[in-house]
Amino acid sequence: MADVPSEAALDLPNLDVDRLRPIDHSYLAAPGDPGHPPRILLLYGSLRARSYSRLVSEEAGRLLRLFGAETRTFRPDGLPLPDSDDASHPKVKELRDLATWSEGMVWASPERHGAMSGIIKAQIDWLPLSLGGIRPTQGKTLAVMQVNGGSQSFNAVNQLRILGRWMRMVTIPNQSSVPKAFNEFDEAGRMKPSPYYNRIVDVMEELVKFTWLVRGRSPYLVDRYSERVETAEAVSRRVNQRSI
Repeated sequence: MADVPSEAALDLPNLDVDRLRPIDHSYLAAPGDPGHPPRILLLYGSLRARSYSRLVSEEAGRLLRLFGAETRTFRPDGLPLPDSDDASHPKVKELRDLATWSEGMVWASPERHGAMSGIIKAQIDWLPLSLGGIRPTQGKTLAVMQVNGGSQSFNAVNQLRILGRWMRMVTIPNQSSVPKAFNEFDEAGRMKPSPYYNRIVDVMEELVKFTWLVRGRSPYLVDRYSERVETAEAVSRRVNQRSI
């Protein structure tokens, strides 16, 4: 069980260090777990210079590192629209490589017209269910967050949960929705102390715990009867096909 780093070391002045608890992965890790820090990919859904979904994902990344995770963030600038280019595009390849590297993800979107943004949806749409025999999302953990320009809403996180299920991910129970996000960040882009900030701490702590719990067990957890039957049929057709 690793000690919790000081908040000064990670620039997290809003945390009450006395209330933090280190994550004891000995309770969570599967036998034979590789032991490296959980690998978390962060996606956000706006290209604005002052993007609140980016700012909230940056706060999430700091907290994930506090809880012992390794993080990477995909910058969606320059990502083509789905089907407007092919998978050889450098930004598409970067996104898919990061998805393959990851063991969990954070998806943060603004709510626009009552829905997730097209920018976050485009990133998810570029992630295939299968990639060269590897499933880049199946069995991995997911945390969903949204920021709002007005009052609190859960439309975007609800939609992101549907996408997480479709991508065969293990979406954790907790989630974050930040209303009137323009009031929740200071001029430097750091989130102010509030119950909304505390909820993000909760979500990231839970994501790291679930990632430790799931990553060594996901092949067993997502093993499906229907896919075993399909695989057996495919093998039978290949073995028993007539010579041409």
